[in-house]
Amino acid sequence: MDIDAISGAATVALTSTILFLVVAKSWSILTRSVSSTPNFADSIMHEAAQRFRDELERLSSSQAIYLSGALVFLVLFIAAYILQAQVLFAGYPSWQLWLQIAFLTLATGFATWRLGSTILARRNVKFVRDANVAIGHQLQQMSAGANRVFHDVVTSAGVVDHVLVGQRGIYAVNVVARRGGKNSSAVLEGNDLTFSNNDTVIPIVEITASSARLEKEICRLLGHKIRVRSVIAVPGWDIGEQSSERHLLVNERTIGMLRGWRDQSDYLMNEDVDLLQKELTARCRRK
Repeated sequence: MDIDAISGAATVALTSTILFLVVAKSWSILTRSVSSTPNFADSIMHEAAQRFRDELERLSSSQAIYLSGALVFLVLFIAAYILQAQVLFAGYPSWQLWLQIAFLTLATGFATWRLGSTILARRNVKFVRDANVAIGHQLQQMSAGANRVFHDVVTSAGVVDHVLVGQRGIYAVNVVARRGGKNSSAVLEGNDLTFSNNDTVIPIVEITASSARLEKEICRLLGHKIRVRSVIAVPGWDIGEQSSERHLLVNERTIGMLRGWRDQSDYLMNEDVDLLQKELTARCRRK
């Protein structure tokens, strides 16, 4: 193995690749910051899974930069090796060249780890985005007449994925996205959501907190007590038994059940509906 040739070519390629990545990352950050405010911001609302759309776009950009960096490194390494870049390190002792190779190996390993973690994160975010979009589109079909659906509603206790507001009540819909399989089912027992494929148990404490806080903020806005019904959606799963009366467990096919989950005390006056929809519209504008 020609250590001089490999060390020289790798050093030239890595140095150039690092410079390329710094420029590309800086340009990506600059582009996002400059174009962060949309045109017609007062009229553009959050779409279903908006925060996951934004995160997926960021991860896609990072993935493209890392893949481009890998291609740049490979092309420059081959070019530098053919052009005999080892002359840049003529006379260096072997131990320094081996030390340089070790550093290059560590740098390559780190870059590979970053690329791999970005690819996995992008895959997971894409799945969560699709799950939220599926539920959001089903809710959109229910937003006829006085009903309206809002996405990514921020509260002081967290984000509620979807909120359906109408004269017959208010529903806070949160999505729990998990990859399922054939004949997989989800069961809600108290404050625990259990998935049958691997007996995974997910506490819904955060969902409960965000829904309760939304209810509290709405009551403060309207000036009287009103119930916000909590709906948990698990797209792609069959729905098993649920012992909790505080939440309704549905999937993308059965989410229409929430229209029958109400009583007379949930009904709102027209002026309450208008006031609440104006408040949520202001919260859900793109900024």
